[in-house]
Amino acid sequence: MAVIKVKVVSMFGLMADLDRATMLCGKSCYFHPDNALSFFSDTSEFSPLINEENPYAEPLQQLSDVLASFHYKMDLLSSEEVEKITMSPEDMFAYVDSLSASISQLQKEREEAQDKIRELSVEIDKISHFVGLDLDLSEIHACKYIRVRFGSLPKESYEKLNSYKQNPYIVFFPSTSDDLRYWGVYFSPIENITEVDRIFSSLYFERTQLTELTGSPESELASLQAQRDAAVKQLKDTEKRFEKLWKKELPMCQKIYSWLTERSVYFDIRRYAARYNDSFILTGWIPADKEEDFQKELDKVESLAYTFDGGEDELIHSPPVKLQNKSIFRPFEFFVDLYGLPCYDEVDPTAFVAITYFLLFGIMFGDLGQGLCVSLIGWLMWKKKKMKLGKVMVACGISAGIFGIIFGSVFGFEHALDPLYRAIGFEEKPVEVLKPETTSMIVYSAVGIGILLVILAMLVNIYSSLKRKDYGNAFFGPSGLAGLIFYSSLVVGFGGQITFGRQIVNRAFIIFFLIVPIIFMFFRDILGDLLKRKPDWKPKAWGDYIMQNFFELFEFMLSYATNTMSFLRVGAFVLVHAGMMLVVFTLAEMSSGIGYLLIVVIGNAFVMALEGLLVGIQVLRLEFYEMFSRFFDGGGRPFNPVVVRKEQ
Repeated sequence: MAVIKVKVVSMFGLMADLDRATMLCGKSCYFHPDNALSFFSDTSEFSPLINEENPYAEPLQQLSDVLASFHYKMDLLSSEEVEKITMSPEDMFAYVDSLSASISQLQKEREEAQDKIRELSVEIDKISHFVGLDLDLSEIHACKYIRVRFGSLPKESYEKLNSYKQNPYIVFFPSTSDDLRYWGVYFSPIENITEVDRIFSSLYFERTQLTELTGSPESELASLQAQRDAAVKQLKDTEKRFEKLWKKELPMCQKIYSWLTERSVYFDIRRYAARYNDSFILTGWIPADKEEDFQKELDKVESLAYTFDGGEDELIHSPPVKLQNKSIFRPFEFFVDLYGLPCYDEVDPTAFVAITYFLLFGIMFGDLGQGLCVSLIGWLMWKKKKMKLGKVMVACGISAGIFGIIFGSVFGFEHALDPLYRAIGFEEKPVEVLKPETTSMIVYSAVGIGILLVILAMLVNIYSSLKRKDYGNAFFGPSGLAGLIFYSSLVVGFGGQITFGRQIVNRAFIIFFLIVPIIFMFFRDILGDLLKRKPDWKPKAWGDYIMQNFFELFEFMLSYATNTMSFLRVGAFVLVHAGMMLVVFTLAEMSSGIGYLLIVVIGNAFVMALEGLLVGIQVLRLEFYEMFSRFFDGGGRPFNPVVVRKEQ
């Protein structure tokens, strides 16, 4: 359980060398910049550089827009290749402007062609419905005494036209149709058009405007199709010019994009710096083991002076946190990040989470076959999608498989491993989950696991508090030494008395192991202040203090019971898994042959998905609420060094 040690580095130099200093910091890939002014008490003569405009941001955005127009994701050149670029910044900016203008023109031409194709397609779709009508559209538009309406009717409405036979103007001439509608035309004298339009509107007639078209529908259709073909050709020509331009400019684009990206990232470090006349100060954090390497880089700038201080001496500035765990524990940093990073002077709980989560998940999801499936799914999630949860699932599946061997369960077959047990000398499998006597043992064992983990969480809290020099919490807190004595005494005293039938709890036991720890917890704030030798250790209002601490103490007492009882879910899920698989096989035995096999396969998949999700959430709940809450604040901030080329 380790938080990597960091050091704060403060740099002082001439403003003329600031860009070079930020470049060295950025190239190191382990420099975490911080607000320089927060490290000094008197900053009246310093001016922050946070409002400086990044000169590389705009051309970089222009070039990014160019790449977006090609739907291309550019890979950055290596730092060594970028250093070989001799092109001046002014020439690069001019190149970006020129390329952006060329691309904008091509984009404009492409968009115009696409818009024209869409418009022509709409017109073609409209006119194609009226092919077959022997009409001249120009003559129709010239009519003075009649009005013509092109459009469509639902098939149900077309059939209702027979009810308007008495009106000689309610006639619809269809041209084409589909499963839902008829397309065609109707005519009416000008003096009757209002009434005729009203009737057709009641029949859900949808009008199609053809006012801009002349000639017959067939000739207009051919003309429109020819125009669309020309627009399609123009679009293809534009795309070819795009492709030709891209092939030509790709190498130069990659160089300039890489150079601009580097310079833009390095320039952003300046906003953490402050100016004093012609000098600057820049402050940040580096891993302690990188001090010598970083010092060698800084020595390359003649005007630069610097100091290194230990992170433990700069707690007022909240050093950033980077976790450093063994590879076997590292996947479980995912859960720690969900809760919050530990503070710099706090214990990293990753190893604790890894061990407890691994064991609890395996106990609650004990099945060899399903566990191996969970591991396989997790491995695929990591390999294909790089999902951090996938690595956790691999470990959890292995744990489920191990406990599946103990419980003798393989895809719900409770006696599939009997030959293995007999081979190693057992008459039957070690744990028969659904036996009545085993059920009570599982429940008691779950409570026992809970007690051990709560005590372990208290021990971690005591260690963490001592490390942080929070002696009040370490000795008198509900999860400190006083709380540990009280909780352990309850378990040993009353639990041992019930289990072994011996008198353990007596007057002295109650006074020294129960009442005294309660008094310490009640006055924990005062005692903690006294240990720190604070002059203002007395509460401002004793009445308010007593009332507040009374209810807080009651809450602590309640939490001991609820935290312990929460672990009953560990035993409950052992029984739930066996019970759900029993249901699956009961249903399967009602069928035979392929039906039996399908029910078993589908049932296993359902149980694995549902229970895997529930167990994962419940174990995480136990971690966060029953254990983390006793020793972990999670108020740390992440160590985010400036890195140009992030690992994929």
